[in-house]
Amino acid sequence: MNAQTDDPRVFMAAERTFLAWIRTGLALMGFGFVVARFGLFLSELASVGAVRHQGQGFSLPIGIALIGLGIVVIVTAAVRHHRLMRSINDGRAGPGVGVRFGLTVAALLALIGVAMAFYLATI
Repeated sequence: MNAQTDDPRVFMAAERTFLAWIRTGLALMGFGFVVARFGLFLSELASVGAVRHQGQGFSLPIGIALIGLGIVVIVTAAVRHHRLMRSINDGRAGPGVGVRFGLTVAALLALIGVAMAFYLATI
């Protein structure tokens, strides 16, 4: 055992990070469901003449993309957490695991946000 594995704060910090990524993935999936159903809502409004809209439009693929991104976030978080726990237990955990994953998720969300803004501006 080394000082790192004797300190329970290391494990608790890893657990908090893992749970934060799980919450992020669940939020993405929930938001994706809402976005996917937004097209259905617009179709219902169009049927009573409240808006000009035809079909599901772009909201269904965007919603599915957000749900897929949420799934990827949860699976990746689980794999990274497992690897981190194993490395901490083996005494070889270094300071930090990189930020590439977080930046990738942020970039994808920014792209989806731009696509949604463009879609909403053209309705």
